[in-house]
Amino acid sequence: MELTETKLNEIKKCMPGSFIVIDDEPSVVTDLKISKPGKHGEAKARLEAVGIFDNQKRILVKPADHKMRVPVILKKSAQVLAISGDHVQLMDKETYETFETSIPEELKDRLQEGKEVLIWKFGAKMLIKSMK
Repeated sequence: MELTETKLNEIKKCMPGSFIVIDDEPSVVTDLKISKPGKHGEAKARLEAVGIFDNQKRILVKPADHKMRVPVILKKSAQVLAISGDHVQLMDKETYETFETSIPEELKDRLQEGKEVLIWKFGAKMLIKSMK
């Protein structure tokens, strides 16, 4: 696996809309419930999240003070070089590196060669987030 940048944060501080890494997959927190501590235990957190790149729902139950990895997602501009079927070839506007990724369903009809897009990148995973 490619080295990716993360930082640590307690589960109880991961509010809905924030990012978290579950099973080596960066995800967006959709729900967080924290139980009250028991007589001899500590508070438990039940966290629900959806994968950013794979759209899979994940549920995590851990102590509320447990530290979790938070992904540092790179947000970059890229130019569309070529479109072939459901894939698009992009060029990073800063490094001029080229790469290929799939086209999101909501951008299939609007994407054109020469246009700029906003991409999110985490390690080797990439996603076209929007058009500029």
